[in-house]
Amino acid sequence: MNMRNPFSDLGIDEDRILQDEPMARHTSFRIGGPAAWFVTVINEEELSAVLRYLTENEIRHMLVGNGSNLLFADAGYDGVVVRLGGEFQDAAVTGGVLAAGGACLLSRAAAAACEHGLAGLEFASGIPGSVGGALYMNAGAYGGEIKDVCVRARLMTPDGTAVYECDAADLAFAYRNSALQQTGEIVLRADFALTPDDPAAIQARMQDLNERRTSKQPLNYPSAGSTFKRPVGGFAAALIDQAGLKGTRVGGAMVSDKHAGFVINVGGATAADVLELMQIVSDRVYEMSGIRLEPEVRIIP
Repeated sequence: MNMRNPFSDLGIDEDRILQDEPMARHTSFRIGGPAAWFVTVINEEELSAVLRYLTENEIRHMLVGNGSNLLFADAGYDGVVVRLGGEFQDAAVTGGVLAAGGACLLSRAAAAACEHGLAGLEFASGIPGSVGGALYMNAGAYGGEIKDVCVRARLMTPDGTAVYECDAADLAFAYRNSALQQTGEIVLRADFALTPDDPAAIQARMQDLNERRTSKQPLNYPSAGSTFKRPVGGFAAALIDQAGLKGTRVGGAMVSDKHAGFVINVGGATAADVLELMQIVSDRVYEMSGIRLEPEVRIIP
């Protein structure tokens, strides 16, 4: 993308403006070619200014949080990647409500809730994503989902021209889905209504879940978490395992032999490796079961 650097004119510090920045540095998969521009904004005013500029000039762009559910193409991203930092990473508790910025890590939000003796976010303590991404995907684990605790959100329109608050019901949460996937609105903050409890008891539950996660998931390799959505009437990992696909490998991408639901980067994997392996898995499972698995990882062309 041939474009002069306009972002310093918008008040963004030069050290937060990167050109030809490898997305492998900003995703949990550790895969992805360079984004033409990578810009970190630290408050609503900066975000609004950047989005207005990009929209008015019809420049391709997208927002990222922790990059934990993204697979960028090897050729990179011919546009502007906007990352939320600064105040978007904060979390604060008032009464029984935890307010967390869109870029706040779920682990940090869960820890803040625990410190204040508030239960309800334990399930999210080990999910390697941000609050904004969690609302976008209605993230969940171990029987809990974001929809169970989120009560309202502060959003910005995709063009940066308006900010408003809405109730959780307006987000139309469903399994790994929300209205945000259709509207493209950006999560600035989310409020979670939690339940008072003993901090030690909350910590014990978080520890138990994290131990279960560590024992069952290949956390020592880069990945995007669960590669496929849970299909109706079954579990993706079980179907993949039954199809004999554990350990199947394409280049540096492999179906984990510890948890079949994970495609992992065992070293030097490319996006092409991952996509080819995902196609092999999808086709084999369909042949064996008649169920077509759908990607849970977001594929960014």
